[in-house]
Amino acid sequence: MPEKNEPVIIKKYANRRLYNTGTSTYVTLEDLAQMVRRKEEFVVRDAKTGEDLTHSVLTQIIFELENNREGQNLLPISFLRQIISYYGDQMETVVPSFLEQSMQLFAKEQARMREQMQQAFGGKDFMDFTVPMSLIEETTRRNIQMFQEAMRFFAPQPPPAQEKEEKKKEEPQPQKANGGPTSAELQELREQLAAMQRKIDSLTK
Repeated sequence: MPEKNEPVIIKKYANRRLYNTGTSTYVTLEDLAQMVRRKEEFVVRDAKTGEDLTHSVLTQIIFELENNREGQNLLPISFLRQIISYYGDQMETVVPSFLEQSMQLFAKEQARMREQMQQAFGGKDFMDFTVPMSLIEETTRRNIQMFQEAMRFFAPQPPPAQEKEEKKKEEPQPQKANGGPTSAELQELREQLAAMQRKIDSLTK
């Protein structure tokens, strides 16, 4: 048996069977999903090489759960497309920590709502009661909106029209084909003429 607070070792064999060393039993992906829901820590290792396979197995669990869902999937297509688009992007290294923090924030919000409902129902688990769907939907909608807005922050945004105009003005203007002055040179001449005109006006006064 593993020491207290240490993750359970799940061995994965070549035939794809999973063996829980903590209970000395073979388990399925659904069993591992239940362990995740119970917040039981585990690490999946290759039975032969000892390689850590936790990430790939957890990804496989998500794939199986999404495939077996009836009706609306947990992960919307737009979210999946956005995640895929970040692979190979310059923001790729930022996305994992951002997603982790976002999900932690989402979990804290759900825990806060659970605590409020428990207080409202005299300390009982609010899951034993019929909770108004509007309350759950509003909380979920607010968190998803916050998540999407934060994700848009990392997405490359095209420069506003004003910035484009300013950049265009700052860019050096090419000379004309006939060798004439550029617009920058013409502007400088206009400013010199204006300065001369001011001097002449001051002398005449």
